Amino acid sequence: FEVLMGLEGEDYAFGAPYCVRGIELITGALTTAMREPENDDARFRIALGTDLGGCALMIGATNGAHLNSFSLTDLLSHGRACAVMNPYYTVLFASAIEEKLRLVGEAYAKAGFSAADFSQLAGRELGIEVARSMHRLATMIGFPTTLEEIEGFTEHHVTKILTAAKNPKLEAKLKAMPVPIGADMVDRYIGSVVAAARGGDFSLIETIG
Repeated sequence: FEVLMGLEGEDYAFGAPYCVRGIELITGALTTAMREPENDDARFRIALGTDLGGCALMIGATNGAHLNSFSLTDLLSHGRACAVMNPYYTVLFASAIEEKLRLVGEAYAKAGFSAADFSQLAGRELGIEVARSMHRLATMIGFPTTLEEIEGFTEHHVTKILTAAKNPKLEAKLKAMPVPIGADMVDRYIGSVVAAARGGDFSLIETIG
């Protein structure tokens, strides 16, 4: 998903099918695999989906959720931290990645996590519905959707996230986001994402793009 958010031009044409098909496979099979751990078809679909994720990472780059995840590794694995944060970055960048979000939304709808007509949604409204679809899947498998649900999360982690995002050595991560962000924009935009992620309030996010 993060790779898809940032792909442009020829890379988008080439890489989007890897990203979207990977998302479709995983969202379509995950709840079955959780319910039926020995279901070989569901396990195969998840394995293939993660392989496609690996292919996607060779085509494009990750962005906000990955950047934040390294400040949460005392609480969560890297992948779990990314999964918690990505719905909120969906809303932050929604206006800049509408076509991509419709593809992702349709994948979640196929898996039964949204009844929305994504062709009729745009901007912030589109981003929030995709984010809610992600939360519906997370809730179904018992996965946290907010930072406050994570044992040990404190204000210290908020400071770590915002400080790390301003580190000059990580500037390339900010510039690789779907809408490039400067260090002087971190508190306003990434700060709004973290504030929203604490309790799940999408209204706190300042959409950019």
